[in-house]
Amino acid sequence: MTNQKIDAGKQFDFGLTSRNYAKFRDIYPREFYERLVQKNLCVRGQKVLDIGTGTGVLPRNMAEWGADWTGTDISENQIREAERLSREAGLEIDFRVSGAESLDFADATFDVVTACQCFWYFDYKKIAPVLHRVLKPHGKLVVLCMEWLPFEDKVASASEELVLKYNPAWTGGGSVKEPIRIPSEMLDYFSLESHEEYDLAVPFTREKWNGRMKTCRGIGASLPPEKIAEWEAEHLALLERIAPESFTVAHYAALAVLAAK
Repeated sequence: MTNQKIDAGKQFDFGLTSRNYAKFRDIYPREFYERLVQKNLCVRGQKVLDIGTGTGVLPRNMAEWGADWTGTDISENQIREAERLSREAGLEIDFRVSGAESLDFADATFDVVTACQCFWYFDYKKIAPVLHRVLKPHGKLVVLCMEWLPFEDKVASASEELVLKYNPAWTGGGSVKEPIRIPSEMLDYFSLESHEEYDLAVPFTREKWNGRMKTCRGIGASLPPEKIAEWEAEHLALLERIAPESFTVAHYAALAVLAAK
């Protein structure tokens, strides 16, 4: 993928890091999912589509609440990992390779569409009418993200600096707690119903935090293998200096619920 607004147009592909993504990116605390359930979203009796599903983290972790899940992603490697992990967990989730702007589901198929940690990658002008079409009347679009807070956490800050050393064009850092921005193109088809932002302290070991950072867009999804190896060696040495074996990293989570007009 390339996007001139992201990493100065530098190409990236999460499919290059799918195995590590499957191992290290399933990190959302239970509260992240329970916030949706409290809003009666993604629960039994609802058909839910997760776009940009990656390795299927959201459908797999929310399966216990009984919704009928489908997940799509543009990356064949990501979908392959999603299918493997779901199969190993004994879950039946329908995963498909598809760009979110070209979904071919029938009209009014889903009660809810979710977009977790991926909303900024889409072409909003193209995707808005597509999501509106596949949702049932007054269906919900739920946008979610969880970001580390580098200005509040020394481990996150130092890790960001090292990513930028190897990939100066990376624009994935510098997060602050704020509402998810909903572009005007989406508001032609949806109305913003609610939003919330809340703090989380997410637990990691050195290995797991290294893996989380290694699978970010600025490293595993865009650098050649030899540079990834160099970065990883330096990052592990950094963590040994500044972090205990187990620690938490300050994050915030945000969600926005939109209703189809």
